[in-house]
Amino acid sequence: MNTDNSPNIEFSKELKVETTSIPGMLLIDIPVHGDERGWFKENWQREKKMALGFPDFGPVQNNISFNAEKGVTRGIHAEPWDKYISVGSGRIFGAWVDLREGDSFGAVFTAELDPTKAIFVPRGVGNSFQALEDNTVYTYLVNDHWSAEAQAQYTFLNLADTASAIKWPIPLDKALLSDKDKKHPQLADVIPMKPKRVLVTGSNGQLGRALRDVFPDAEFTTRDELDIADDNLEDARPWRQYEAIINAAAYTAVDNAETPQGREDAWKINSKAVANMARVCTKYGITLIHFSTDYVFNGENHIHDEEEPFSPISVYGQSKAAGDIAASVAPRHYILRTGWVVGDGNNFVSTMKNLAERELEPQVVNDQVGRLTFTNDLASASRHLLTTGAPYGTYNFTNDGEPASWAEIAATVFELSGRSRDDVTGVSTATYFASKDGVAHRPLQSTLSLDKIKATGLAPREWRQALTEYLNNQ
Repeated sequence: MNTDNSPNIEFSKELKVETTSIPGMLLIDIPVHGDERGWFKENWQREKKMALGFPDFGPVQNNISFNAEKGVTRGIHAEPWDKYISVGSGRIFGAWVDLREGDSFGAVFTAELDPTKAIFVPRGVGNSFQALEDNTVYTYLVNDHWSAEAQAQYTFLNLADTASAIKWPIPLDKALLSDKDKKHPQLADVIPMKPKRVLVTGSNGQLGRALRDVFPDAEFTTRDELDIADDNLEDARPWRQYEAIINAAAYTAVDNAETPQGREDAWKINSKAVANMARVCTKYGITLIHFSTDYVFNGENHIHDEEEPFSPISVYGQSKAAGDIAASVAPRHYILRTGWVVGDGNNFVSTMKNLAERELEPQVVNDQVGRLTFTNDLASASRHLLTTGAPYGTYNFTNDGEPASWAEIAATVFELSGRSRDDVTGVSTATYFASKDGVAHRPLQSTLSLDKIKATGLAPREWRQALTEYLNNQ
């Protein structure tokens, strides 16, 4: 019903969220309940809106703009945070222009808002409005605090440059504008706002180097540049400006982890640092991509799926299992469980190739069974999960194909290098390590089920094919 006090408000609307012509921007109908005294509404109700597909954008500040006269016009400003905009009193004509880098740059959407409507404006979309009534109250929630660094990322557009695309109810030459808003650049001169950043830790390792090819615009860091195990990690970056953290840092010295110093280092890097990153990701709505290992299992099952309980048999495996638990606390997380990693640098395949070229005949264990994982494929799987909207959670990833022992893989390397497969002798793990001290227990069965990752539309390459290409490029 309408009342004399609020003649332009349609009361008792149903809560509804609609998409708009600008990607990620949402128009919201808000139920308003009124009588002769006035009206009431739930302006922001997180659970109800999320149930309708609204993003959990984590507002931290509420701002109010009071507009004394009809015709006050503000904008067009794009800030590096999301906004939830609504009207407390009066009406506005809102106009939004996509100023983000990408195909939708320059797209325009307009709508009239009163207390029964709100709009969600993603980071980088230029916002402007015109008051259609005296004493209009315009209010908005944002999910980051102002800072000098954030202000340096603002993007502006001249209001007059939108005259052909935006039909302002009150012509701009008759509206009330600030001098600043009259001087902003034309659309052709606007530098688009770049996407949120992706941070990659452990950037100097085999996987880190592969991630550089897949995420060329990411920020890559080493432990010397960013100590992810530091208790003050939350203060190390303006985290609201990050979309994802890809954690390629890990302590992988399996045998050395059994020593007192190695144990300390393994737990610090594989567990504590991951917990720090998960805490940051939880607070700032960042997606965490973390890499796990087959060593979180004891290797008794012939194939391991994502639901198998942890059963590590080494300090390294224990520290990685703890890291998995920590990573899973972040609401937005992908844990990629992998094994037998091969990339740019020293690894099992490069060692076998070197032995083949030197005409040596190695002994290699033949009772540890699994599949190789090539870092370029693992890096691509990371991007696949991050960009396709796959459900958050844990995913196994290795290359596909028939599982093989280390000895079989070594023999294949020898064969592809022009040597005989018979030049590789298979021995048991117990025999191989019989005369060695300080050796960590290894899982014998390391084959990971790939059904879950395949269900997302990703088909891992067969490991023998990938191995052939790898050796051809050496």
